[in-house]
Amino acid sequence: MIAKLKGLVDTIGEDNCVIDVNGVGYLVFCSGRTLGNLPSEGEAVTLMIETHVREDHIHLFGFTSEMEKDWFNLIQTVQGVGAKVALAIFSSVAIDELSNSIAAQDKTVVGRAKGVGPKLATRIITELKDKVAHFAVTTSFSPPKGGTAPAPDNSAKQDAVSALVNLGYRQTEAYMAVSGVARSYEGEAGVSDLIRLGLKELGQ
Repeated sequence: MIAKLKGLVDTIGEDNCVIDVNGVGYLVFCSGRTLGNLPSEGEAVTLMIETHVREDHIHLFGFTSEMEKDWFNLIQTVQGVGAKVALAIFSSVAIDELSNSIAAQDKTVVGRAKGVGPKLATRIITELKDKVAHFAVTTSFSPPKGGTAPAPDNSAKQDAVSALVNLGYRQTEAYMAVSGVARSYEGEAGVSDLIRLGLKELGQ
């Protein structure tokens, strides 16, 4: 199995690239985001590789990081998501935005990807919520010095997010704002505190 390729960018196509490794060209399928981040043709590159072996073909899928590769495998555990759909999702959504949208149960973000309808988007965020909770990226708040602030109970957090959504904010950005202020809050934060600070974080 091929796990990594280190060579020169030979050509870049619509959904793939060819990596020249000591004179041997490897056809590697990548997301649009990965292809856009590749160096120019003729320059050195290293890609993490996931090899799919089937009866009628062997496909190589390339990623610029192990995290993206892990996500590629994780998201395919959802019924109806194959390699093509997974790459389409990564082409439309950055990993941090994807993890936050799943944690926030916001199907509109993943639903932007080509080939992902409302039912599949709902299935993705539902089935992956518990698996990716520890990957969710929140805003850049730091815990208070001397320890980690206690998180509010889930009902308060959910009510605050719901209130911000009702004010017109997207569910994912509301979730990120509330999660950020919850981490930095000293003491037990109530719904009104989370809403007030969440609005402040959102620029109000």
